[in-house]
Amino acid sequence: MSTPLDPVVPGAVNFRDVGGLPAGSSRTRRGVLYRSGNLAQLDEAGVAALSELGIRRIIDLRADDEVAHAPSRVPGLTVHTQRVPLFLGSVASFFADDITLEEMYRRLVEDSADRVVDVVRGIIAEQPTLVHCTVGKDRTGVTVAIALSAAGVDAEAVIADYARTEELLPKWRNARVVEKLRSMHPEARHLEDLATRSPAPVMREMLRRLDARYGSTAGYLRAHGMREEELVALHRALIAAA
Repeated sequence: MSTPLDPVVPGAVNFRDVGGLPAGSSRTRRGVLYRSGNLAQLDEAGVAALSELGIRRIIDLRADDEVAHAPSRVPGLTVHTQRVPLFLGSVASFFADDITLEEMYRRLVEDSADRVVDVVRGIIAEQPTLVHCTVGKDRTGVTVAIALSAAGVDAEAVIADYARTEELLPKWRNARVVEKLRSMHPEARHLEDLATRSPAPVMREMLRRLDARYGSTAGYLRAHGMREEELVALHRALIAAA
């Protein structure tokens, strides 16, 4: 569930600050990196709340059709919006193919690695930054987890932050989405996982695979073009001095 330190942004689902996470003897800075679902339902109070947070960059991970269907409502907000569509296929295809969350994340980190690097570079370039997709669960969960891990956040804290999404998605939203998807894919076995769940073991396995193949999440980013000085800058931006 939300904590007293979670910013309240009316109209934004799954909005939170990833500050305060343990990173060895230090912690992540507050007010630097935020994550959420889409901004299509923001009202005036929501826009005002974003303004008060001083957000300078919004990184939108949605595909063009998602943006057209649910455009962000941020009128009057002085902010740089960076579009990084992260799925190379459509969101609908994952439900049609009935893949697992594990397979979705495997495809995301391998097929869209250059775009994951673009997201992390966006976080480095300008803060405070908000990273979001439609729900703030999978694309946002994976990219934020990689950024946090590469910056030096403790693995179990990264995993716990990812898993929090399941607590923050409204039950009414989950029921409505699952009902709609079930009408289109009545035999799908993984539908509810894909639409509503963020199990800790799934993120733990994703990080384990990156460690096994690349040595670390930082190694994954290096392998796809990130420079050492950029990783140093990521750590400096996200981690408070011990």
